[in-house]
Amino acid sequence: MSDTKHTALHDIHKRLGARMVPFGDWAMPVEYSGISKEHTAVRTRAGLFDVSHMGEFFVRGREALDLLQFVTTNDVSALDDGQAQYSALAYPEGTVVDDLLVYRIDPENYMLVVNASNIRKDFDWLASHNRSAATLEDASDRTTLLALQGPQSENVMASLVASSPEDIAYYRFRTETVAGVSGLLSRTGYTGEDGFEFYFPRAESESVWTAMMEAGAHLGLLPAGLGARNTLRLEAKLLLYGNDIDGTTSLIEAGLGWIVKLDKGDFIGREVLAQQMESGVARKLVGFETLERTAIARDHYPVEIDGREVGRVTSGGPSITLGNNIGLTYLPTENAIRGTRFQVRIRKRLVDAQVVPTPFYKRRRSE
Repeated sequence: MSDTKHTALHDIHKRLGARMVPFGDWAMPVEYSGISKEHTAVRTRAGLFDVSHMGEFFVRGREALDLLQFVTTNDVSALDDGQAQYSALAYPEGTVVDDLLVYRIDPENYMLVVNASNIRKDFDWLASHNRSAATLEDASDRTTLLALQGPQSENVMASLVASSPEDIAYYRFRTETVAGVSGLLSRTGYTGEDGFEFYFPRAESESVWTAMMEAGAHLGLLPAGLGARNTLRLEAKLLLYGNDIDGTTSLIEAGLGWIVKLDKGDFIGREVLAQQMESGVARKLVGFETLERTAIARDHYPVEIDGREVGRVTSGGPSITLGNNIGLTYLPTENAIRGTRFQVRIRKRLVDAQVVPTPFYKRRRSE
């Protein structure tokens, strides 16, 4: 379609033989050499993702902190310069406008990273609650974002920067020159592995991508698409907006109470979230595995307990790393207990499943 958006690396993806799919308003690479191969590369070596469809906003000014404290659920005042934070925008009902990252550049300058499908909605939401001197800027269209993920990512990055990437701690960032291009280099990740994100001007996209791929070639670096990104994040139980959380799901139901800081003062959704944290919720998000090795519980499949539909699979599929079939779903709180059995309707057949601990996969750290 003529209104489909392309990242600045669209031509490179096509030359690499990527299978392109519509993702929201974007044409994005879902796989290059195969989802399983790319997934395994990230778990064992490294993968490079073009995630330039994500949104980047800047919030600046003397009252920037006040605005962010009111519209986000986590405590932005706890951040130091060069530190990032996982947070959320909540509706007054405690449900999710979006989940996002907050980067504190300095006390009057913050960057927010939001989901691609929510860029316009999120910016309008921020603007509608900005009754202060804070200024808002949407830098999404001029920003490229590359995510280098995997145990070899630090070694790949080390050959591209002047100072050691080892100095960037988890959920920290700094202004850095990568392959001769200045941008913001962070260490967060959405795969369950170590890795880096580089935000930089769109005009420099091809040169930086090429430099990263060449630097990692001898270490087994592969280009990776959204297919592997999805299987990796599911194993690590990293939630996906639109599947696991949305405007109908409470942050407490989703197990995200740890990013709700009631003691910071007033914020949107605080009253309802406080009540839920005190009194509990009727359902909770759980991880499960199917008990038949060949039975794959896909997104949106019905979930039943004692013949009654109680929900749907929010995310599901094979675990490439673990070799079983896993998923996430909301269950009534009394059933959201490790070991609880229920059924997933896979096509016309009911298949047994069992609640298991999450994350399904957790990387081993040397430190």
